[in-house]
Amino acid sequence: MPFPNPQPPTPSPHLTILYRGPLASCNYSCVYCPFAKRHETRAEHIADGLALDRFVDWANRWKGGPLSVFFTPWGEALIRQRYQQAIIALSHMPHIRRVAIQTNLSCRLDWIARCDNRSLALWTTYHPEQVSRAAFLRKCDALVQAGVRFSVGVVGLKEHFEEIEALRRELPATVYLWVNACKHSPDYYTPDDLARLECIDPLFTYNTRYYPSRGKACRCGHSVIAVDGQGNIRRCHFIDRILGNIYEPGFEVKLVPTACSRDTCHCHIGYVHMNDLGLYDIFGDGVLERIPNLPGGLKPPGR
Repeated sequence: MPFPNPQPPTPSPHLTILYRGPLASCNYSCVYCPFAKRHETRAEHIADGLALDRFVDWANRWKGGPLSVFFTPWGEALIRQRYQQAIIALSHMPHIRRVAIQTNLSCRLDWIARCDNRSLALWTTYHPEQVSRAAFLRKCDALVQAGVRFSVGVVGLKEHFEEIEALRRELPATVYLWVNACKHSPDYYTPDDLARLECIDPLFTYNTRYYPSRGKACRCGHSVIAVDGQGNIRRCHFIDRILGNIYEPGFEVKLVPTACSRDTCHCHIGYVHMNDLGLYDIFGDGVLERIPNLPGGLKPPGR
């Protein structure tokens, strides 16, 4: 249900797009990961590339104010040169405030030298069962040397606790290490486990919860939208209803504040945009790349 709004709806002055094209393959095979375990045909790769090119061209011609783009591929995209080229191009567009992408960081990094680092950011994830810590840290060091904003994350499996702690010790103190909670069992973590992981990620407890969201205010559908390879607009990745299409003139008038229609929200890229959680105050301009402003004395929530 839309919130009361006596004035004609106006588009948000800053629009954030969560782009997820047809790509649905990954070079890793983590058993817990929801990303598709498949290989595209040549025709499917061509279709994904055409969709990506069309989106980048649209973004270049966008006249509606500041724009941020967050690539959330259903797999690993940066091993594909077309996504590297797209990010390079987007990073140099003067109206692009941020271009970020989720990645396992397995790609080559020489292309980053061609980006404008003032807008580039990476949300990286370490997979201990897929790559050595030493190899992953070398990639992180290369990003530090290149002056790239990035966060590092890892899934909080109990069998990886010691590896997560080792990663925290060896990463630069300035790099935020976040932990994604396992939510398949409500009692997966003991109080001691929670305390242990909060020493690594002071915001970890936020990710352990399912947030009641039905009827609540959220930036999604207004200033944040999910866009697929055909340009279809959804409120977020977790609600299927199509609101419009970015390639249709005047789509902006459909982007108005509305209450969430889901019962709960438990994924960071969803609940971070919920108004009543106040996470924009914590993450500031690092919302997309999951880099918080961690002021002195920040306490884990509910502790």
